[in-house]
Order: sequence, then C-alpha cells, then structure tokens
Amino acid sequence: MLYNVLIVEDNRRTAESLASQIQALGHTVVIALGPRSALQHLNQVIPDVILMDINMPGVNGLEVLRFLRRDPLTAQVPVVIVTGEESPEIKRQAFAAGANAYLLKPPTLEALEKALDHVMIANPPA
Repeated sequence: MLYNVLIVEDNRRTAESLASQIQALGHTVVIALGPRSALQHLNQVIPDVILMDINMPGVNGLEVLRFLRRDPLTAQVPVVIVTGEESPEIKRQAFAAGANAYLLKPPTLEALEKALDHVMIANPPA
C-alpha cells in the first residue's frame, strides 16, 4: 500500500534526503520546513503518516506531537520521530507524547521502510 507522508523537518537538506528515500519506496511526500509550516499543511490535508524531527526552532517536535494528539483530526495519525537525539530519556518522552516509532538520523532506507510498515499496519489509513 502507498502512503501520503508529511515530513516535518527544519533542515531542507535533511528533509529532501528523507523525501527521496520515502519516494524511492513509492510513497507520496510533502515537506513542511518547521512546525508552523506543518500545522498550516495539516489545516488543508491530513497525511497517512508524519515523519517529524524533535529539534526545531521555536516549537520543538515533541510539543507539535502533543498538539497533534489532542486534535481529533490528527490524534490517530501515526508519527515517526526521526532525530539525532540518542538519549533514552528523549526517546521515552517521545513515546510518552504519542510517537509510534523512533528513528535515529540518518535512517537507512530499510529502517524507514520497516518503521512505516510497522506504524501503518497498526494504524491503517481510514
């Protein structure tokens, strides 16, 4: 099954690299460069899955994730955290905030595919 994926990342190069990998798997990708852009996009289209960085200027990814989980329109959208944060405490916080999977940057194509398959089997698109 093919998915509509929203990448939320403040670094354009990282976002484009992730997008290339996701597209190589056959999925459709939209890039939101930062939290504000992501929220604007989510007001128009709800993706099947979101890949989100944690460390972004202003509002960090965990705050955005908490917001998404409180909104009925996005509460069930799977979120894969893609971050450079290796701290077990940050990982715990991500899952406590509602993350469905957690990948370290830079993820391999195989790790992305496995994470997408895992979260989408547990949360199929409506």
